Amino acid sequence: MPLPSFNAPNLGVTPTASEVITKHLREAIIGGHFDEDEPIRQDDVARLFNVSKIPVREALKRLEAEGLVVFQRNKGAVVTRISEPELAQIFEVRVLLEVQAIRLAVPNMTEETFAQAERICQAFVGETDIGHWAELNWALHACLYEPAKRPFLINLIRSIHDKVERYLRMQMSLSAGKDRADHEHREILEACRAGDADKAAMLIEQHIIGVCRTLYEHLPNRLTPN
Repeated sequence: MPLPSFNAPNLGVTPTASEVITKHLREAIIGGHFDEDEPIRQDDVARLFNVSKIPVREALKRLEAEGLVVFQRNKGAVVTRISEPELAQIFEVRVLLEVQAIRLAVPNMTEETFAQAERICQAFVGETDIGHWAELNWALHACLYEPAKRPFLINLIRSIHDKVERYLRMQMSLSAGKDRADHEHREILEACRAGDADKAAMLIEQHIIGVCRTLYEHLPNRLTPN
């Protein structure tokens, strides 16, 4: 008699130990549980997860590729520090990529796009958890860019968001960043509804530049040049 298939877990997609550790460490770094330049001890992580150091090293290599850690001689993996000049360049690239993404996306947007974006905006307003703010912030940006049908471009934008998310969380928690983001997101959404790609692109550019300026204003001790 064949085994019933209902409720059977798909073990083929079960995350590996290194994937679980990567996710845990990524959230810890983004959430500010590690300081910049702080070493991540492989022995401690291996002991926490009751594994060998092999999946820990694999996880740290993934985080290195994401720009969240860097390997230093005699220290091992340490949490990346982003200087003011580096941060400015990151936001310059964000402007270039996201302005292009919204220009390509607006002509392809549908009522489904607008309905989904509106749901995300509503959830953003009612959310009190800083980590969820960041998730919803990206969800809205991704929703507006996906109609561009440029997955490589969107993945590149996502990688940049991941790299600076810890700073975005600080910016939203230390200032009126959340309320400002909600207001600006709705302005961008209205321009998209109107089919005005030029205005949407201009608002995206102003939004990103504004976030960068607010970071400098509220985090002077964290963003110092190397």
